[in-house]
Amino acid sequence: MKRALQIVLAVIALIMIYLGVINSMLPPALTGIGFIVILMLFNSHHKIRP
Repeated sequence: MKRALQIVLAVIALIMIYLGVINSMLPPALTGIGFIVILMLFNSHHKIRP
């Protein structure tokens, strides 16, 4: 389930970046970059200690 979520998030991020660059629109491109950052944080294995 986690792997499927990662793949869907990566695909959506790439589509958002592509549409933002092709149409010269900054908000979709920034959202795509944000999705990639979320994906990287989701993949990190660091646990937060209280």
